[in-house]
Amino acid sequence: MDKLHLMTVFVAVAEDEGFASAARRLGMSPPAVTRAIAELEAHLRVKLLNRSTRFVRVTEAGQRYLDDARRIIAEVEAADEALAGINAEPRGHLAVTAPALFGKIYVTPGIVDYLQRYPAMDVSALFLDRVVNLLEEGIDVGVRIGELPDSSMKAIRVGEVRRVLCAAPAYLAERGAPRQPEDLPAHAIIAASSVTPLVEWRFARDDKPLAIKVKPRLTVSSNDAAIAASLGGLGISRLLSYQVGPQFADGQLLRLLPEYEPAALPVHVVHRESRYASTKVRTFVDLMVARLRQQMALL
Repeated sequence: MDKLHLMTVFVAVAEDEGFASAARRLGMSPPAVTRAIAELEAHLRVKLLNRSTRFVRVTEAGQRYLDDARRIIAEVEAADEALAGINAEPRGHLAVTAPALFGKIYVTPGIVDYLQRYPAMDVSALFLDRVVNLLEEGIDVGVRIGELPDSSMKAIRVGEVRRVLCAAPAYLAERGAPRQPEDLPAHAIIAASSVTPLVEWRFARDDKPLAIKVKPRLTVSSNDAAIAASLGGLGISRLLSYQVGPQFADGQLLRLLPEYEPAALPVHVVHRESRYASTKVRTFVDLMVARLRQQMALL
């Protein structure tokens, strides 16, 4: 009995929800697919699929087995690829995700470097300000900001960022700088990606949490817009330190109340956990980790 072959047939039938389409996908005859599923169910002594004249659906036990079978098949394929690619140049397609502005500032230059080094590769980048499920959306490598939940992802820490208050010198010359978080409600506030009339900003005082509610004068849907409004002298905004690093460096924006900033947020490069990393994933992760650690150290 070739268990890996039987798993592969089962995954195809479950994903295609049919025996005929799975047979075409695998280059097998429909009777051979039917026999393979029957053999697997007999070996496991459990029903994996519910069949009718109109559809095929996995059972509850089948769904659990499907998840494990996908993982096992992926690990076997990755092991083969890793062994074959020890001395081989990476080739193929790589899908990458990161927060929107972080991707623009830091990940895109790394992708360009990677593609210039490895001409047989191509990359698609999904830069969004939401958590992307790597497995469900077919992503190979991601960058995450913030504490990570327990998962099957392999995570490599590359640095940290902070939530910072900032304003343009022109605004501060006109309105003055806040001396403590409680002064913020008296200022013009710029909020990014908030849909509520009141925004709660969290700080720390003497290692204790402090929450201040402010009413934004301007609410925008992107961090780029908040930065632009801050540079225009409209008011005070709260952003992540990497987002306004260049503006801090050249004095276009000034950092406010740094002694009240909450704990830093970790930055990780993550990819799907596997005993073996494919050549394309391994080379990209190595490059990006080295670049980000160097850049994060400057923030």
